[in-house]
Amino acid sequence: MVVDIALGGVYAAAWLALGWAGRLKAALQGTIMGSNEWLMVAGFGAVFGAVYYVLDLPLAYYSGYVLPHRFGLATQNLAGWVADQLKGALVGGALGGMMLEVIYAVLRAAPDTWWLWVGGIMLLFNVILANLAPVLIMPIFNKFTPLGEEHAELAERLIRLAERANTRVRGVFRFDMSRRTKAANAALTGLGNTRRIILGDTLLAEFTPDEIETVLAHELGHHVNRDIPVGMAVSSVVTLGGLYLAFLGLRWGAAAFGFAGPADIAALPVLALVMGAYGLLTMPLGNAYSRWRERRADEYALRATGKGAAYVSALTRLANQNLAEAEPEAWVELLLYSHPAMGKRIAMAVEEAGRGRRGDTVTR
Repeated sequence: MVVDIALGGVYAAAWLALGWAGRLKAALQGTIMGSNEWLMVAGFGAVFGAVYYVLDLPLAYYSGYVLPHRFGLATQNLAGWVADQLKGALVGGALGGMMLEVIYAVLRAAPDTWWLWVGGIMLLFNVILANLAPVLIMPIFNKFTPLGEEHAELAERLIRLAERANTRVRGVFRFDMSRRTKAANAALTGLGNTRRIILGDTLLAEFTPDEIETVLAHELGHHVNRDIPVGMAVSSVVTLGGLYLAFLGLRWGAAAFGFAGPADIAALPVLALVMGAYGLLTMPLGNAYSRWRERRADEYALRATGKGAAYVSALTRLANQNLAEAEPEAWVELLLYSHPAMGKRIAMAVEEAGRGRRGDTVTR
C-alpha cells in the first residue's frame, strides 16, 4: 500500500512538473470532448487513470500473483488473475469515474464550499455502496450460494448467534474462495435488507463449527459495537480534512501551474497528490483506530460464545492458513496493521480461555 501511494505521488507530480496535464487538456479540447465539461472530465480522468493503472500493473502482478504462488497460497491461474484485473478495472473505473464527475460538477457549482458538499456526498455514496455491494458488486467476483443441507445445523447456529446480537441477516452463504486462494475468511456484509453472513469454502472445509462460530462472532462484534456507522462517521470527518486541504491545494495549483481555476480538469494531478499525501500521513492514525475496534470485536467474540479455546484454535489456523506474520516488528504493526498482530490476538484469546477453564473449575 505504501509503495502504491508513493508511486501515485511520483506519478501525479510528474504530470505537473512535465506539463503533461496541460498538454492532455489541450489535446482533448481539439475533440468532441472539448465542447462538454462532463466529457472533458471523463476523458481526462480515463487517460490519467489508465496510464497509472498500466504503470502499477507490474507491482500488482508481483504482489497479487507472483508472491502468493511463490509461498503456496494462491490457487488461481494467470488467466483467472487477468480476468479479475479486468473486472476490477471496469468496476473501479465506473465507480471512480462517477465520483470524479460529481466532484468536478460540485467544484464548478460551488467553488468555495465544494469540499463540504463533496464530503457529504461521499458519505451517502459509501452508505449506498455498502448496501448494494453484496447483491451487485461482490457477485461479479465470487459465486455465492446458500449453505446446503450438509451445513444446515451450522447455518442455524450462526443465525441464532446473529439474533442474540440483535442483527437481522438474510441468510448464510458460501463463496468460492478456493478458486483463488488457500486462505480462509468469513464476513458479515451489507446493510439493512442486504446484510448476510458469508463463509469462504476454505473456511468450511478446514475449520470446525465451533471455530467458525467464534470467527463469525468477531464479525458480529463490529455490528454490536456499531463499528460500521461509527467508522463511516470517523472516515467522513477524516476525508473532510483531506478535501479541505485539496481545496487549498487546488487554489495554489491553479496559480502555480497556470490552470484556469480549481475546477480546471488539468489540475486533477494536484487533487490526487494532496489526497494521496494526506492518506499516507493519516494512515497510522486510521490503523490505530482500526486496531482498537478489532480488539473490541475479539473481546465480544470471546464473551458471546464463551469458547476461548475454539477462538485460539481458529486464530491459529487463520494465521497458518493465511500465512500471517504473527509477531511483526512493532513499528510495522504501528504504521501498517489494521488489526492487532495475530500473536497478540491469540495471546488474549489464550488468556480468556484459561480464565474460562478456571471459572469452570470453581463452579464445579
